[in-house]
Amino acid sequence: MTDWVQVREAGFAVPEGAVRELVAELVGMLRSPDPDVRDRQAYSTLATWIGRGVLSERELRELGDELVPRFGDPEIQARTFVPLILDVIVSTGVFEPGWVPPFERWYVGEPDLRGYDEKLGWLHAVAHGADLLGTLGLHPAVEPVQMLRLGIGRLLTPTTYVFRDLEDDRLGYALAATLTRADLTESDAVDWLDPALRVLANPPTAGFAPEVLNTVRTLRALYVFADHGFRIGAAKKLTRIPQREQLKDRLADVFRVVTPYRL
Repeated sequence: MTDWVQVREAGFAVPEGAVRELVAELVGMLRSPDPDVRDRQAYSTLATWIGRGVLSERELRELGDELVPRFGDPEIQARTFVPLILDVIVSTGVFEPGWVPPFERWYVGEPDLRGYDEKLGWLHAVAHGADLLGTLGLHPAVEPVQMLRLGIGRLLTPTTYVFRDLEDDRLGYALAATLTRADLTESDAVDWLDPALRVLANPPTAGFAPEVLNTVRTLRALYVFADHGFRIGAAKKLTRIPQREQLKDRLADVFRVVTPYRL
């Protein structure tokens, strides 16, 4: 078995051996409940190799096809590391439309939204999924409205978990990135928020549900990105949402529903 600790210490240099067999070993390690094996070794190595072009386009497509079924894996850590690798793959320009529907079904339906677990380490379903959502939202072969609706659908899905590990910022950023698409109309840029307005229009009498808190906090993060701009892409150039004023007005409508005494 490959000494992956040594590989990491050597700057992720590709060890001797067939790349296909090495990748297969890493893919198996992505299911590990040991966060050091899964995250620091398997994910870090695969992400680095993909970014450096170690894998061919055909190998990347095969890797994506192999990982997508894991959205239905019984182990939470196996599910949540799929979008991280797919994000890196799609970011290189390799994309398969068939990867999107399984991701959408998983992202909305994932019941375990824990960020960090003392034994399993980082799980971060919402944040990891947000990274892929943002990348898909910028991909010309994906409808941006589709990703915006996916994001609000994830937020409004009932849960017992209140975000605590910056999941709201990660998803807010992904939505902001998607909203930079030039092919979005003014209505496209704001109408995806209508479900939030409908849900929040009925304030509770005994405390806010976790999904409501998650939605408001994520949309507040989005408001900050819309108001101040944000950095995106390898060049990290300051970017602004084209319909930012209209978006901010609609976001204010959402906030006004839950804080009528402040806005």
